[in-house]
Amino acid sequence: MTPYDVSALSPRDRILKTTFRLFHGQGYNATGINQIIAEADVSKASLYQHFRSKEELCVEFLNQRHAFWFAALHGFTDKAKTPRTKIAAAFKFLHDMNTRENFRGCAFLNIVSEITEDAVSIRKVIQRHKEDLRLFFQDILRADYPALPDHIYLLFESALVESQVFRDPWPVDRANTIADRLFA
Repeated sequence: MTPYDVSALSPRDRILKTTFRLFHGQGYNATGINQIIAEADVSKASLYQHFRSKEELCVEFLNQRHAFWFAALHGFTDKAKTPRTKIAAAFKFLHDMNTRENFRGCAFLNIVSEITEDAVSIRKVIQRHKEDLRLFFQDILRADYPALPDHIYLLFESALVESQVFRDPWPVDRANTIADRLFA
């Protein structure tokens, strides 16, 4: 099965796998329901049986992306022993993720730039993801470096955006160097 072969999956899983690729790859607004239906090889009735709206589908996409993203982040950081090495591992994760995903950037930030004010349910998922990332850094740093969590969070977020802008990992690597200096 190729990474995008969805034929062996249930209709709901085909919809989600297709949405994962399309929303992250081409954007929320550029992806239409008809494209999702065609590429997932489901009927319109099947899509609406599982998701009442494109917004509901986006919320589920973001929830799955959140779980996938944090599992990958923990895969890098859980092996590190000290706060300093955990932060370095987080930036290594970001370098790896950006490179592997061809500098597509943060799915959450990409979508928040596309939604309108009335897309409250989508915005709440995005805010929760970002708050969970802030808490992640707080959990690592709070005891030994209480002044650093928000500094690291903001470095991490800006490195993510800038690496997307330049389509290069140098902002992540530079942010990692700056973060390391904050421990001195």
